[in-house]
Amino acid sequence: MTDAARTPPKPLREAPTSPHLEIWRWHITMATSIFHRATGVALYVGALIAAAWAVSLASGPACYGTFKHLLGSPLGKLVMFGLTVSFFYHLANGVRHLVWDAGKGFDIKSANASGVFVFAFTAAATLAIWAIAAMTGAL
Repeated sequence: MTDAARTPPKPLREAPTSPHLEIWRWHITMATSIFHRATGVALYVGALIAAAWAVSLASGPACYGTFKHLLGSPLGKLVMFGLTVSFFYHLANGVRHLVWDAGKGFDIKSANASGVFVFAFTAAATLAIWAIAAMTGAL
């Protein structure tokens, strides 16, 4: 065995590059997929905020007042605005996925149009809710 001639290893081929952000061109269906995941995570944060609201409400007026003060601060309003965007985006994109589950809207033109609609609906619904909140004095 020790007398056997050693052959040099064959050179390895260069591994193909995976499709990452330097290779793929951004398109709307890619963005909607990424935002759908991100808004799903944001809605989990919103569920924790809702649970904190319930706990503070059950804990008495002082605790609830502190909670209201925290959510009424500029940072709290920004978080609530983000949760509103997340809710409406996730809702609209979820309906889009239901349409896809029915086997419709898979061609590129329809998929791109529905992506634009999701973003437009999100903006319009979020601004409408916050405008109503401002008009009723909830802000």
